[in-house]
Amino acid sequence: MRSFDYAAPTSLTEATALLAQASGTPRVLAGGTDLLVQLREHLRDADLVVDVKHIPELMELSYQPKQGLRLGASVPCYQIYEKAEVSTAYPALADATRIVGGWQIQSRASVGGNLCNSSPAGDTITPLFALQARCVIVGPKGTREVPAEEFCTAPGRNVLQKGEILTTIVFPPPAEKSGSAYERFIPRNEMDIAVVGVASWVRLNKAGDTIQQARVGVGAVAPTPKFAAEAGQWLEGKPATPETLAQAGELAKKVASPITDMRGPAEHRLHLVGVLTKRTLARAVARARG
Repeated sequence: MRSFDYAAPTSLTEATALLAQASGTPRVLAGGTDLLVQLREHLRDADLVVDVKHIPELMELSYQPKQGLRLGASVPCYQIYEKAEVSTAYPALADATRIVGGWQIQSRASVGGNLCNSSPAGDTITPLFALQARCVIVGPKGTREVPAEEFCTAPGRNVLQKGEILTTIVFPPPAEKSGSAYERFIPRNEMDIAVVGVASWVRLNKAGDTIQQARVGVGAVAPTPKFAAEAGQWLEGKPATPETLAQAGELAKKVASPITDMRGPAEHRLHLVGVLTKRTLARAVARARG
């Protein structure tokens, strides 16, 4: 690892100024579980590392049933799934944060950092699509919001411009008769990178037998995590039956363009999109029914 400057600002103003004025390559450190490995392995360079864990806005974790969830970009994963009301309201998010590495990693890694790392296989990214999250970004030109499904633009790349920081991920309040779930497939426990990961969310009618709304996010099968809009739209008004959920899985495959690599062949990964979509939808339906 080559040398770099380090700064730990305590305000957004200070942090954005450091990033905007940096002459070399600045990097933001939210938890460091991705960045420090990348720097050590020379996969990324940095002339300045800005540690944002000392900024109050980025450590916010606040939930109100009628207002929803505000998740600071640096909040470690364990705080999310250990907060019972958050796990109950946003189970797909809890599913994903529970499996990000081991407990040591979960004490540092954050959903915001995972999103900014912008890996196609990031476990906590597709739940943001399913749960209709929005990303609050602060920079030299002010504040803007971006839907989570529009944040990643290429492997390791996203919409952040020079001087900008992802500060908060905002989730709408949970709807009545709604549920969500995330599942991934890995070839073995020692390889903690998803071959395929799928997150689903549904809202049912009062009787609990018809899907009124649905959203599906698919990871690790394209250059970026994908929002399977057609699958979700097709489910609207359909009965919550295994046959319907299986058909949605077939539609979710349309956003996938997997490659063959050390984690598995493209054909297998495409098949898994259908399987995991059906499974996560079924779990989401079960959770929506209580």
